[in-house]
Amino acid sequence: MSDPTHLSRRERQILNVLHELGSATVAVVQSKLPDPPTDMAVRRLMHILEEKGHAKRTGKDGREVIYAPAQSKARAGLQALRQVLDTFFGGAVDEALAAHLTRKDASLSDEQAERIQQLINAAKKEGR
Repeated sequence: MSDPTHLSRRERQILNVLHELGSATVAVVQSKLPDPPTDMAVRRLMHILEEKGHAKRTGKDGREVIYAPAQSKARAGLQALRQVLDTFFGGAVDEALAAHLTRKDASLSDEQAERIQQLINAAKKEGR
């Protein structure tokens, strides 16, 4: 699959629609886009996303092709997160978390702190 950071704004918008809906025709995707382009432009972008490996054809609804994301939103998110960690933090999760938590507008609820601690404890226990 192509690097998710190499998607245009419109390609990302289309993928967001596909992830939100699970699958959709060009007409449905077009109706969900802000300031929607022509249907031919959306068709072309869907084809580009398919060529890049981000979307796939899953069937037909009459004459319309139904598209779906090639991978789950969670998996795509993890891939994007790995890319950000590698690019900006040398793969160091602690540096990324520290950068987030030291922002002036950062907030961390007691529940979030507890969840993070539980994840750290579980990772230690499993030897990760």
